[in-house]
Amino acid sequence: MRFMIFATIFTIVFILMSLYISKRFIKKLHFKKRYKNYLNYFLIMNIFGIIGYMIFRRYPIVPNEIYFLLSIPIGILFLLFSTAIIYDIFSYLINTSIKDEKRRDFFKRSLDIGSIAIAGSINAKAMYNAKHIEIEKVDVKIKDLKKPYNIVQISDVHIGGLVDKNFISSLVKTINTLNADIIVITGDLVDTNLIYAKEALNELKKLKSKYGSYFVVGNHEYFHKVENIITYVNSLGIKVLENENVYIGEKNLGFNLAGVYDIFGYSYGSYKPDIKKALKNKQNSPTVLLSHQPKYLEELKSTKEIDLILSGHTHGGQIVPFNLLVKLQQPYIRGLYKHNNTTQIYVNKGTGFWGPPMRLGASSEITLLKLTSID
Repeated sequence: MRFMIFATIFTIVFILMSLYISKRFIKKLHFKKRYKNYLNYFLIMNIFGIIGYMIFRRYPIVPNEIYFLLSIPIGILFLLFSTAIIYDIFSYLINTSIKDEKRRDFFKRSLDIGSIAIAGSINAKAMYNAKHIEIEKVDVKIKDLKKPYNIVQISDVHIGGLVDKNFISSLVKTINTLNADIIVITGDLVDTNLIYAKEALNELKKLKSKYGSYFVVGNHEYFHKVENIITYVNSLGIKVLENENVYIGEKNLGFNLAGVYDIFGYSYGSYKPDIKKALKNKQNSPTVLLSHQPKYLEELKSTKEIDLILSGHTHGGQIVPFNLLVKLQQPYIRGLYKHNNTTQIYVNKGTGFWGPPMRLGASSEITLLKLTSID
């Protein structure tokens, strides 16, 4: 039921965006009516693509080639909507600031052609970017850390559809070259029915690190029977941290690694985050907390016991200018921040993608965090 409500609202939003594109962009173009009709038909096709995407995201039983065609309309319409807003602004400026009719007509036609060309180029560039995962190397100074550690973080992989066994196999091979002490996965690993994700998840058994791999759930796991996903990920030899902590490294030389459920658990009614329980009986050493959403930081009355928080969820905005909307909902979007005198937070931009296989202004990433002591 939650998924049906989400899918309905999601589709309605894109229908409204398409109406804006049609009325405020396509209708104003100095093109023949026939070409404008073609563009409107293209919008309608994209809406049907989004409906198909919402169906097959949950049940990915179609070939990847078809799934690709169903997934890109989300990105196309969003970027066209952004283009339409910018077009609207420049069109208004041209009409109000240029008095000479011939000059105004010249600039207007140039704007029309330029807008279509730029929109097409940006969409192509965004699809190209999504195919390439960058390794972000980040140095983090931790107070009282006795020896250095390498943490490899991935987040928001979103297994399902285009993020399949081949994607995960390639990802694992890259991670295994990074000499990780531990590997952490900060939520939204699975974004489909578990039965369709198992083949890809099984590839994670091949992850190699000195002290193991750890996982906390994100909001998307709750859409697909979170309890079953937790059980299966544990069976892969990846420890799911469920409001608990473990000690990493040799005695008195390591750090506490804690993890909490996602804040979506409040709406779900169970599997709720509990920081007190997560930090219970931790050792007198630095503490790293895994929490899917950076926003959870705002719920912590005190962060004095936590040295570093590792999060994801935001995708770094994934497609500009969506990052501006993410900023309204999350305190941090990407990268390393000093939250206060005792706590830092790192937000991973996401290793996979949600929705369209597109990224613009926010590359996919594998994070290599090098933890060292403050001199």
